[in-house]
Amino acid sequence: MTDQLLWYTTRAAGAVSLVLLSAVVILGVLSALRFKAAGWPAFLTTGLHRNVALVTLVFLALHIVTAVVDIVPFSSYYRTFWLGLGTIAAELVAAIVVTSLLRGLIGHAAWRVIHWLTYASWPIGVVHGLGTGTDAWSAWFFALTCACVAAVSFAVVYRLVAGPRDPLAEPRASFRSGVERKPEP
Repeated sequence: MTDQLLWYTTRAAGAVSLVLLSAVVILGVLSALRFKAAGWPAFLTTGLHRNVALVTLVFLALHIVTAVVDIVPFSSYYRTFWLGLGTIAAELVAAIVVTSLLRGLIGHAAWRVIHWLTYASWPIGVVHGLGTGTDAWSAWFFALTCACVAAVSFAVVYRLVAGPRDPLAEPRASFRSGVERKPEP
């Protein structure tokens, strides 16, 4: 494999990882809000979140392997600080993945606390991309980064404005009649 092919593979996998990670964060926010839209089944948001997260891991692994990233943060000779941020973001994502796989063993509360690391790993990963990539400030990549930042920011602000959803406080539909019932006082 040539250096140029590795360079393109690393950059492409990094850009795709940015887009996919942004989608995972947005879908995670929508799942937490129990997002509903016409023609959009409720289970789809959670299922799509999980499946996009799995695809993201493939591209993230490709990005890491082709970049030959050091395991210990801040130990590389190449743009040490920025590469270290990427390593920390990847390790936070790894913690999220491992605890998601062990969710039944560690319990929902512990899983949820660790899952909040997403709100740290994503921006660290974005900053890593802007500081490490040789083409990070090219028009196409900067526009891509701005679009991802805008989309995730919108989703997070929407979540903060919408507040936590209490499924018990929402009106329930009757299974037999399909008519909404008002919650009892």
